[in-house]
Amino acid sequence: MRNFPKKPARLLVRSTNWIGDAVMTTPAIRTIKENYPDTEITLMALPWVSDVFAFCPHVDRIFTYDKEGRHRGLSGKLLLARDLRRQKFDAAILLQNAFEAALITTLARIPARGGYTTDGRGLLLTHGVKKQAGIDQRHQVHYYQQMLAGLGLRTGPDELELFVSPQKLHEAREALADVFSGRVRAPVIGLNPGAAYGPAKRWPAEKFAELATMLHEQTECLILVFGTKADNQAATMIQQAVPDRKWCLDLTGKTDLATAIAYIGCCDGFVTNDSGLMHVAAAVDTPLVALFGSTDHVATGPHGRRAVVLRKDLPCSPCKKTHCPEKHFACMEELSARE
Repeated sequence: MRNFPKKPARLLVRSTNWIGDAVMTTPAIRTIKENYPDTEITLMALPWVSDVFAFCPHVDRIFTYDKEGRHRGLSGKLLLARDLRRQKFDAAILLQNAFEAALITTLARIPARGGYTTDGRGLLLTHGVKKQAGIDQRHQVHYYQQMLAGLGLRTGPDELELFVSPQKLHEAREALADVFSGRVRAPVIGLNPGAAYGPAKRWPAEKFAELATMLHEQTECLILVFGTKADNQAATMIQQAVPDRKWCLDLTGKTDLATAIAYIGCCDGFVTNDSGLMHVAAAVDTPLVALFGSTDHVATGPHGRRAVVLRKDLPCSPCKKTHCPEKHFACMEELSARE
């Protein structure tokens, strides 16, 4: 394989598709900028991922892949390739593993295309990198960094980083100050009862509610419940468990990602399932407890110095299934609020 371009004028980086995965690529994004300080770097990302990088100094522009709108369907993919071709990129680095990412950048006639040769896309990459044996047994942060090393880049530190919107952070602090108006500020604890990829990743809502009761009784803390509209029912259960609902704010479905990042940055602690917001908390250095059951805590656990993973070491865990195949859900049911 010939060397990847040393000094491309314009570089396209294809982001991953999920919030947690995107946060885990932040060391790789930093590595790319450190290797190409004079290159204009454009990050192509789906709309719900863009806020991860909106204030990142290592990215010059964000190109939105409007998969549900302008770029929807086959005709939309061809339009996307044409949109990219007009940008006259010299090279592309594909952090996303999918065949589609290689196909679109090929159709866009980007001359140098680097990434893992996964998903049968090796022939579409001018600079394909083979996965090293054992990389799947390490944290996913190393997975992306190793791919860049395969392209000849000098990799930097593996610490996550997130740059919070100053305006959103100011608004979050003001909102919390209003809650504490007239009294001493108590600890702010975030609870995140939701998670994508099925119920096997979710600690039961009633256990989050039990935890909320215990935390408030012991510390008189303010509890913030995070999540999407799908988590409204869990948030209601948690709110009802706190004697004075003023001290449990339901943020589910009421924040965009940038706002959620700001509020998580204001928390003194965060209790969460394996989710995108778990990785956000690790990246903004909020102390967190991550609850793991069906998923791999080694590969996708919180990569932060103030993170603790709680799990039960059972023969069936991690099963990596959306629903408990054993029907007992012991990996989560056996985790108690007192732990």
